[in-house]
Amino acid sequence: MLAVLGLAAVLPLALAAPAAGAQDYAARAAAAFKSGDRVYVDPEARQVPPDQLARIEQRVSGANPPVFLAILPALSDQELGAMPEKLFQQTRQQGVYAVLAGTVFHAGASRGVGLERGEAGELAKRAAENHPGDFAGGIDQFVSDVTAAARGESPGGGGGLGLLAVAVLVLGGVGMFAWRRSQRTKERLRAAELAKVRRVVDEDITAYGEELHRLEFDPARVDEATRADYQRALDLYERAKLEMAAVRRPEDVRQVTQVLEEGRYALACAAARLAGRPLPERRPPCFFDPRHGPSATDVVWAPPGGAPRQVPVCRADAARIADGLDPMVRTVEIEPGRRVPYYHAGPAYAGWAGGYFDAFGGLLPALLVGTMLGSMLSPPMPGGWGFPGGEAGGEDNGWGEEPGGGDFDFGDFGGFDGGGGDW
Repeated sequence: MLAVLGLAAVLPLALAAPAAGAQDYAARAAAAFKSGDRVYVDPEARQVPPDQLARIEQRVSGANPPVFLAILPALSDQELGAMPEKLFQQTRQQGVYAVLAGTVFHAGASRGVGLERGEAGELAKRAAENHPGDFAGGIDQFVSDVTAAARGESPGGGGGLGLLAVAVLVLGGVGMFAWRRSQRTKERLRAAELAKVRRVVDEDITAYGEELHRLEFDPARVDEATRADYQRALDLYERAKLEMAAVRRPEDVRQVTQVLEEGRYALACAAARLAGRPLPERRPPCFFDPRHGPSATDVVWAPPGGAPRQVPVCRADAARIADGLDPMVRTVEIEPGRRVPYYHAGPAYAGWAGGYFDAFGGLLPALLVGTMLGSMLSPPMPGGWGFPGGEAGGEDNGWGEEPGGGDFDFGDFGGFDGGGGDW
């Protein structure tokens, strides 16, 4: 059940929990860590399923160097950026501090645990990217990689002997073969991502064409303005197909969904003229599914564990929400038999979603705060750490890193020394 809070026409956009909440979360988590717990789950945080939570607690409890994990409600970028070091300062225990705020995962390490500056964040990013939609799997990899890195081993590798073997292979010319194989693997992964996104966009184009057909347009019986709107909608339909044929990378679909958004508005104008209704306002697409066409109103909505915000929705979804029902959210397949809402589907869908909202400035990142795509689309916060923001203190306080983070196909994962990925 989506956490939908109701209709709103004038409520301000709420992008994050208040600062006082962040302070309370830090105090409660630090108290738990000082009492001997390695995992703190705030009562307001409900994003991790119970079965995954049990796996996470078991994995983190035995980590060496120590990993302290705080599972919290969604925070703003700046609050999240400051949270790991804040926990360290209040706890004063050497270790790696990770924060899962909403669906955003952020991590960092104190000096003395054996990690290079920025390494915890990079490990967090990789773990999140490798386990879309799977908190437990991502944290399991994160703990394993932290352990290996602290021992001086290549994360996921076999330590010093492995590095020596790689050096020998490189000297023998095999290193180039390994690099080429790695490139081929990346190309295969990119091709698989493109295939998934292509199916989604093809569905969008097909749905648009069906809407054109259902309009039952007769050019001989309409005025010039209606003909112009319909012709534009038809031209944009053909253009979308041509643009899609030229797509070679997942991010290229952005140009296709830009065309589809423009075409859907032209189609809505033609339909309004045919029905004798006023022309629709130029509004963003329905947030829950851009195939629903231009939005008609705004509702207050929050992702699991996230802060409420206004999102544009179509009339049908607004009516469903008013009746206490879930909106019809667009889902995409991330693996055989498993579908998730598009905003939790992974980085391959950033261009697809972005194209639909490009005409409306920087709206989409604000709508997606606390989701996987939200962290990817948001610009870095000012403050010297780059992602996701904060201030670099000038004193030597034992903290070894700068903040970083990413998303588990839901949110962010990162470190005191920067970096992260999407869950």
